[in-house]
Amino acid sequence: MSYKVSYFHDGDIGNFYYGQGHPMKPHRLSLTHNLILNYGLDEYMQVYRPRYACEEDLMQFHTEDYVDFLKRVSPNSINLFTNSLRRFNVGDDCPVFEGLFTYCQIYSGGSIDGALKLNHNQCDVAINWAGGLHHARSDEASGFCYINDIVLAILEMLKYYSRILYIDIDIHHGDGVQDAFYTTDRVMTVSFHKYGNNFFPGTGDIDEIGVKSGKYYSINVPLKDGIDDKSYLSLFKLVISEVIDHYRPTAVVLQCGADSLNCDRLGRFNLSLKGHAECVSFVKKFGLPTLVVGGGGYTIRNVARCWTYETSVLLDIDLDNNLPDNDYYEYFGPDYNLHPPIIKTGENLNSKSYLEQLRVQSLQNIRALIGAPSVQMNYVPPDYMISDDYLFEDEWDPDQRESQTQIDLKVKHKNEFYENDKDQDQDQDLTIDI
Repeated sequence: MSYKVSYFHDGDIGNFYYGQGHPMKPHRLSLTHNLILNYGLDEYMQVYRPRYACEEDLMQFHTEDYVDFLKRVSPNSINLFTNSLRRFNVGDDCPVFEGLFTYCQIYSGGSIDGALKLNHNQCDVAINWAGGLHHARSDEASGFCYINDIVLAILEMLKYYSRILYIDIDIHHGDGVQDAFYTTDRVMTVSFHKYGNNFFPGTGDIDEIGVKSGKYYSINVPLKDGIDDKSYLSLFKLVISEVIDHYRPTAVVLQCGADSLNCDRLGRFNLSLKGHAECVSFVKKFGLPTLVVGGGGYTIRNVARCWTYETSVLLDIDLDNNLPDNDYYEYFGPDYNLHPPIIKTGENLNSKSYLEQLRVQSLQNIRALIGAPSVQMNYVPPDYMISDDYLFEDEWDPDQRESQTQIDLKVKHKNEFYENDKDQDQDQDLTIDI
């Protein structure tokens, strides 16, 4: 059985602008996608332009009045919404900008579409780097996040998967996702993040374990400044192994916030690209249907490096450390390498005794689970599965010009090599303009 990766990207996503001086820059997604294309990784994936999430999609989690507000508010009409801005926590961190609602529709649509692909066994891994906005609540914005695409995707996946494991390696606690599933055993949330000293969002201490039916189904690993690859990975691999062994998830959602990297504009950790990606590689080895999304990340050249490299990890393809020519080559100076040098921003404040304390408490919480919860799956609510009729090449009309979607779906296999220009097995070069 072949291993399939579906990749979602809309060329417009990088054009949205939070405003001058704001650390969240969707333009990082343009850098990421362009680097993926110039490394040729698109040739080994099914590439899709996501469907815009409609209001009904968004209201599977978010309240109707909040979604209506996001749809109607704009920079030109903002003065008409003074009370609503306060009510929905829209302001400095979560500003109103041109095209806000369309932005939410695009990044949410990618995660929902990825969930649908997994639900219908059309891929093994779905990637939406535009997603991962894990702070948004059902009725308010938070931490640069307006719509919680992760919650929406998980709700879609719960129609087909009995137990879903959510893993968050952003430097900020995945509070919005945790809160959404805090009272259920259908979703287990595991978050590794910085905690303390009023660091946003101020939640995610180790004693936050869930309530009611969700008790012990929230695992938090609160870390201090300066943690390095060795310390982080030792905890990550131990905790995730134990969770999978006890919870036995049937699918995974992995949030790969890149603000946990060394030298991030807002972060305080000392993780390398390889250390961060090792978490992705470790999760992939369990062979579970997996949705991979982005998240934080505010030094945009390193965000692009990180998510490009992690795309290659998911595809089992080695990349040259020398960056290929690309539209944003000047962003990656002065070294122009995929893996930048590690410049430690401070000492590792996570002492051996503190890490041991986290290890012991985390294992106690995990082992308090009484086996994997069983779920009786009966009626499955309808979804909005996009037809994949175009996947069947024998049904294409040879007299018609191929659409961009058909071109995107011509996925190269890693064993398709050729000897020279006369080799009849040579693959034709494909270009994607998205």
